[in-house]
Amino acid sequence: MPSFFKSLEKIRPVYDWTYKIILLICKLLLIADIFITSWAVLGRYVSFISDPHWSEEMVLTFMVYMAVLSATLAIRKRSHIRMTAFDKYLPRKVLIALDLLADVAVLVLGVILVVEGLEVVSPTGNIARFAKYSSIPTLSQVWMYLPVAIAGVGMILFELEQVFLRIEEFYRPDHAEKENETQ
Repeated sequence: MPSFFKSLEKIRPVYDWTYKIILLICKLLLIADIFITSWAVLGRYVSFISDPHWSEEMVLTFMVYMAVLSATLAIRKRSHIRMTAFDKYLPRKVLIALDLLADVAVLVLGVILVVEGLEVVSPTGNIARFAKYSSIPTLSQVWMYLPVAIAGVGMILFELEQVFLRIEEFYRPDHAEKENETQ
């Protein structure tokens, strides 16, 4: 089994690269949110700056993207909120098994998000055919619901890594502890 984990180490750069890309997207979305919000506020109080009518809906859309994408980043860093009150009283193997169970549950949630998210935004879905932004009638609200499927893909990707890391903790506890310290 340890040779299997050595082969998984070879794809770690793919996970690192994906993490950096998602983080960059979140940063760009935050910058766009700040810019659009500032523009809208200035447009309301400064006479020579026009207030864009689409600002609120775009800010909300960008915030949805940031929320779901940053949730996938938290999965990779194991920084989601979790109950740890009894962790010090449980045996290490039981704790790893419970963490693995939680990771599998989030992995299943990711699959559900992909399936349901793609169904909502599919060309046969009602959202894709009928819903439009009120301030930008030419833009479909598919863009508002697409992050659900995108988040599901990110959750699956990073949860697979976490599941393999948890399984590795059973076989190589010394390596897993070092790995947790570097993250």
